[in-house]
Amino acid sequence: MKVGETTIGQLLSEVAGRLPEQEALVYVEPDVRYTYPEFDRACSQFARSLLELGVKKGEHVAIWANNVPEWVIAQFATARIGAVLVTVNTSYRVAELEYLLKQSDSRTLILISGVRDHEYLRTVQQLCPELAESSPGRLHASRLPLLRNLIFIGEERPAGMYPWGELFKEGRNLAEGELREREGELHPDDVINMQYTSGTTGFPKGVMLTHTNLIGNASSIAEGLNFSPADRLSIPVPFFHCFGCVIGTLMSVVSGATMVPVVAFDPPGVLNSIEKERCTAVHGVPTMFIALLEEHASRSYDTSSLRTGIMAGSPCPIEVMKSVVDRLGVPEICIAYGLTEASPGVTMTRVQDPLEVRVQTVGRALPNVEIKIIEPDSGKTLSAGVQGELCTRGYHVMAGYYKMPEATAQAVDEEGWLHTGDLAVMDESGDSRITGRSKDMIIRGGENIYPREVEEFLYSHPKIKDVQVVGVPSRRWGEEVAAFVQLKSDEDVDEAEIRDYCVDQISYHKIPSLF
Repeated sequence: MKVGETTIGQLLSEVAGRLPEQEALVYVEPDVRYTYPEFDRACSQFARSLLELGVKKGEHVAIWANNVPEWVIAQFATARIGAVLVTVNTSYRVAELEYLLKQSDSRTLILISGVRDHEYLRTVQQLCPELAESSPGRLHASRLPLLRNLIFIGEERPAGMYPWGELFKEGRNLAEGELREREGELHPDDVINMQYTSGTTGFPKGVMLTHTNLIGNASSIAEGLNFSPADRLSIPVPFFHCFGCVIGTLMSVVSGATMVPVVAFDPPGVLNSIEKERCTAVHGVPTMFIALLEEHASRSYDTSSLRTGIMAGSPCPIEVMKSVVDRLGVPEICIAYGLTEASPGVTMTRVQDPLEVRVQTVGRALPNVEIKIIEPDSGKTLSAGVQGELCTRGYHVMAGYYKMPEATAQAVDEEGWLHTGDLAVMDESGDSRITGRSKDMIIRGGENIYPREVEEFLYSHPKIKDVQVVGVPSRRWGEEVAAFVQLKSDEDVDEAEIRDYCVDQISYHKIPSLF
């Protein structure tokens, strides 16, 4: 199937028919194993469950969970009925979740009980106290007036929510013909995914991505890695980012490869799954690879099956790349550069590139993707070797920011060029190096943090008069968040009090580590 001529649901069905014995989705813990036909049927069944709830084409379905198996099923099920999957960062707290659900107009929320010490159930019940007296599907919450359906993944039966297991079983009752009818209404250029990202101004924006955006990008990166049904991909990166759900799960399906995720990043768990399932590829941000290298050095794991993978999300230190090749044994590890607005991949090194290219650059443009380096103020295209802003154009550029036409126009110009805000230098061969950022963004361990968002929250502290948030270099995270705080007259506050104020209100990675 050609990019731009198929939907995600059609793609999955085609792969399931072509590879009836191939494993699609495997978890070591919990013990889950689907072949492609079994996975296809599971996604169809949950798609029918959503149809029974009345989920319409184009309706927004949010998911707040770590890398549980249900996440992958929901990803392909929502695509199959033309619903838009809105991915929620697992670190979100009350204010961030309320903003996302309200701004995205989500009518359905799929969630787990929580992650680590963060209780999602309690957070949602705090936002929607009306749940206690609501029947499933009939929520009317004053703070989230559009939200109706909550689907809970887990053994509990929270008031006002549908249990995933029961809802999944009910999907068998809907006639297959109704699902086929809905699929027939879909178009490859329909928006199918929405991810929130920090931008150059204001609060996070919902990046709208289509079947064509996602399938095209997954296919291009698969081609660069020489991916095939012989590959088994370890996926420790979170699904709520494009790295997880495009370069991870969707790239595997495009290739007919096997997905081997871990529910939460844990170096022993990742290395154990690589060894047990003979994974040929692993993705990660630099901090993940550093942790894997440390664990691998402390205990012997058999990673000899590894061949390739992607390191991305933040600047990739040369020595870390070399260690992944030499010590972890991933000879064809590649670097990719991109951003959510580009689905996400823009440039990438290739497995056949010399090691020095793969450790010193972010590679060249993906197939059918254009890039250029411009002078930020004039827009003039610059020659090789001159630093400027990297811009990109092609099938991969987002459909826009949800309900933010002015911000969309600022990001994508009239000729279709997406202005990344990143500074780069391109050499004569087309390989680029990212040299800095023209936009005010902090990247901590692969997480984009917009200073203004953190500043706006800190302004709500009753003792703070003014605040400026900046990024400072960090050996472990790439950058850390630092806040310069001016207090109101006659007020006194210490760092611990400000940090305590942030806990459970904004994500832990956004809380300043330095004051």
